[in-house]
Amino acid sequence: STSASPLLLAGRTTELAAGLTVRRVLPAAARRAVGPFVFFDHFGPVTLPAGADSDIGAHPHIGLATVTWLFEGRLTHRDSLGTVQPIAPGEINWMTAGHGVVHSERTPPEERVRPRRLHGLQLWVALPPALEATDPAFQHVASAELPAVVPAAGVQVRVLVGSAFGATSPVRPASPRLAAR
Repeated sequence: STSASPLLLAGRTTELAAGLTVRRVLPAAARRAVGPFVFFDHFGPVTLPAGADSDIGAHPHIGLATVTWLFEGRLTHRDSLGTVQPIAPGEINWMTAGHGVVHSERTPPEERVRPRRLHGLQLWVALPPALEATDPAFQHVASAELPAVVPAAGVQVRVLVGSAFGATSPVRPASPRLAAR
């Protein structure tokens, strides 16, 4: 019997903003994507001093969706659709870029005046080819709306996207690999 050995992907580190680094796990030379996930970025955990500029300024996306999830800290998402959406730990932002959208993630003004923790993930999801030029869209789902299940003693699973253990997330993904079955 042959079994595949697990593949360990190490993130490449780059500085996004003053004091804020991101570790990009995907794409990697050994693996360009995992399912529909084409970028996997992990930032923090980091304590930023009062006044630190950790903003990710306006930048475009096309042909994919981005998913933002925070463990710690707060950010405000703004985009060319007119969306202004704060995001806090345990909440999820899903932005479908489609034929094109510009967005930014910025620190809320009330957070800038004191030292603050920031820790999160941003995933980039390839859209199915038929939807790469779809209209841009944005979804925000609060923590209380994301189902949590306990599939075994001592284990809790939060279903962020798709379905698992009989629970389905309210996030509406474009990829059939992530859609509820």
